[in-house]
Amino acid sequence: MKRVFVTGLGAVTPIGIGVQEFTEALKQGKSGIGHITAWDASQHSVRIAAEVKNFEAEKYMNKKEVRRHDRYSQFAMSAAAMAVAQAGLTEKNFDPERVGCIVSTGIGGIHTFEEEYDTNLKSGPGRVSPFLVPMMICNISSGCIAMEYGFNGPNFCVVSACASGLHGIGEAYLKIVHGECDIMVCGGAEAAITPLTVAGFAKMKALSSRNDDPQRASRPFDKDRDGFIMGEGAGVIVLETEESMKRRGSKPLAELLGYGASADAYHLTAPHPEGQGGYLAMSKAIKFNNTPIERINYVNAHGTSTPIGDLAEMVAVRRVFGERIGKVSINATKSMIGHLLGAAGAVGVVATIIQMQNGFIHPTINLETPNDELADLDMVPKQAREKQIEAGIVNSFGFGGQNASVLLGKV
Repeated sequence: MKRVFVTGLGAVTPIGIGVQEFTEALKQGKSGIGHITAWDASQHSVRIAAEVKNFEAEKYMNKKEVRRHDRYSQFAMSAAAMAVAQAGLTEKNFDPERVGCIVSTGIGGIHTFEEEYDTNLKSGPGRVSPFLVPMMICNISSGCIAMEYGFNGPNFCVVSACASGLHGIGEAYLKIVHGECDIMVCGGAEAAITPLTVAGFAKMKALSSRNDDPQRASRPFDKDRDGFIMGEGAGVIVLETEESMKRRGSKPLAELLGYGASADAYHLTAPHPEGQGGYLAMSKAIKFNNTPIERINYVNAHGTSTPIGDLAEMVAVRRVFGERIGKVSINATKSMIGHLLGAAGAVGVVATIIQMQNGFIHPTINLETPNDELADLDMVPKQAREKQIEAGIVNSFGFGGQNASVLLGKV
């Protein structure tokens, strides 16, 4: 089977834009959660989120392009620009028909949708932007990345709620493994912190309501967790065959060892209480290349800070690792950046590779009192720790019971 390597990383997150900023913030256990500033949330029951700060799309796109892209697509194209540059794809040293792009999203251009809907109601259909549809649709960022760099290979978007970004990476991996492509640019992007979306998640009772203490509101695996925090951003990586990497002279950052996808087939929004779907996804990722379970010593958990979801995931993780569970470090990036929905899994991959390269495990901040069922697990509370990750699993589970797991190995 073809060996597949990561040769480029890009990140736009609530705690840092670019890999260097993101790395330092992960080490420090920095929280990116605060009161919503992009619009007036005073009438909402939930008034906190993890917004991307100081984002300047013009650094990565020209002003004309910025105006024609929804915020989620600006994030996607910016993260892609970082990853493509690091991988050296800007030098056009590739066969364009052998390079594809799958950058996914769970919700897409909801900013544009809400703004143009208001315009239609207030000013009439004649005032609606002709760019409404291309700015709103979920596949547009993937298509525009291909246009920017001249990639003629497979190009589409996976939409599977909070598993979208990780499914996108997994499906891109399969394109290479099956011989259709040499290189894939892949990941996820989301910008759904809008009045309607926040109201919708709040009415589901899915969000934390700690409006007076935002930086402590996202607390995966803690007894006092009360829901997730909405985040935004993007994570994009470049995947490449070993042969292509050597031919182009690009540097391997990690190896992608396996991918697993599954369905809970259980409930509209709740996970299977025994973590059945998560167990299947992780097991498939491990078996993909028959990676020895002894090599895996890290899990980047889905860990959203929801009462049911966190426990169900850990039931699955225990089942996967059995007696070895004590040797596996587990953390939740969402404790710092909130839940980036369709971008969450892709940013989790970037975070995992960063930790793998730099020899540390970032903290699960705000984890003060774990559930009794989790007290024996190594969940890296409060502070970062030095550790060499040999191989790690990244989990991402979405509404509808759609699950994805990716296995990464150190190089």
